[in-house]
Amino acid sequence: MTKNSQTQRYLTLATSWMRAATLRKVTTSCLSRRFSKVYGPVFTLYFGMKPTVVVHGYEAVKEALDDLGEEFSGRGSFPIVEKTNRGHGIIFSNGTKWKEIRRFSLMTLRNFGMGKRSIEDRIQEEARCLVEELRKTNGSPCDPTFILGCAPCNVICSIVFQKRFDYKDTNFLVLMEKFNENFKILNSPWMQVYNVFPAFIDYLPGSHKKVLKNFAYVKSYVLEKVKEHQESLDIHNPRDFIDCFLIRMEQEKDNKHSEFTMESLMATVTDLFVAGTETTSTTLRYGLLLLLKYPEVTAKVQEEIDRVIGQNRSPCMQDRSHMPYTDAMVHEIQRYINLIPNNVPHAATCNLRFRNYFIPKGTDLITSLTSVLHDDQEFPNPEVFDPGHFLDENGNFKKSDYFMPFSTGKRMCVGEGLARMELFLFLTTILQNFNLKSLVDPKDIETIPIANTFGHVPPLYKLCFISI
Repeated sequence: MTKNSQTQRYLTLATSWMRAATLRKVTTSCLSRRFSKVYGPVFTLYFGMKPTVVVHGYEAVKEALDDLGEEFSGRGSFPIVEKTNRGHGIIFSNGTKWKEIRRFSLMTLRNFGMGKRSIEDRIQEEARCLVEELRKTNGSPCDPTFILGCAPCNVICSIVFQKRFDYKDTNFLVLMEKFNENFKILNSPWMQVYNVFPAFIDYLPGSHKKVLKNFAYVKSYVLEKVKEHQESLDIHNPRDFIDCFLIRMEQEKDNKHSEFTMESLMATVTDLFVAGTETTSTTLRYGLLLLLKYPEVTAKVQEEIDRVIGQNRSPCMQDRSHMPYTDAMVHEIQRYINLIPNNVPHAATCNLRFRNYFIPKGTDLITSLTSVLHDDQEFPNPEVFDPGHFLDENGNFKKSDYFMPFSTGKRMCVGEGLARMELFLFLTTILQNFNLKSLVDPKDIETIPIANTFGHVPPLYKLCFISI
């Protein structure tokens, strides 16, 4: 076979797979449900030539990720990311590297509190800035995508760089553009093709090249900030995440096997941005769309805000325990939108038996979070948006073990606490200050995601923020 004909063959194969990838929702979410009825909660699907074990339903997912958390703590293959982080960072690292970096990141985010200011303080400050930015729309129709992306990104900037940016800052705008573009590309069918045939497609043009270029830009920006930190570092007074990491690097400078290296710092900070910006901003954007479609829910939340918080102070996390309906609303947004339907892929770290099946070491594992978040026994009418899913008969907030938008087990999202705080504070602050006005009749608002290959992305829409 000639080189040209071989290339044409790969192109044809890639095109066919791309067509199939546009049906990814069917092949993973819908087929997962259909296959589980025939083959049970554990079965194998082939993506290209590679077998992947699919786990469906609460009991099986919990057993895999909680009971066998160590055995399935490996990170499954995601070639486009592997080319950018080379096994470093929090999300796609493995083994000792993953454990040490994750432990350090959790400790820094949860316990250290970032110096004299708590993370809650930083989110409240950003919420106030968000309100001021929304006021500038003067109640005119606007697409909230950019503004709702800036807020969580600035929170990460504050934690990592000890600095937030003005929403008009040029560097900030470019950074946001790179994140938004990458998230769109990673949700495209082409990325599904790339992840199946990376060895072939590396030699072909395509949007994967843009992803790599964008990641390179973000890393260069982070490196510039790291160098600034090195020049002004005070080991007795760490200012932010980068300072803490640099201090740890200094402490382990004589350890040849230390996981705290410059490359690891770069990848970890990039992971914090990627995981902490788009996921939260997409959830906020989807949440406002649902609140537009269900004005009766919005009205109940605003009544609770008026009663518990009023208009003379900013919402705080202590308010949540006194606001069961608002808490239920935030949980229901996350349950309903099912942001990452098939979780980030896991992998077996050893040969093991799982539910009488032999799983070889290195086998990728897809855990269907859809099958948990949309379980019709735990959540009656799961396809309906209803905060009542998280309320008992007395209107009190009701916890559910099935609430797994951040996954569960050893590799559950490091930023869960941060994201929960952001969602509650941003949404309550917006509804405290604005009425939401739809440009169309609420019953005509479409909430079906426009992208669902990796994450669920809401359709584009406009609304008016009317000051209260």
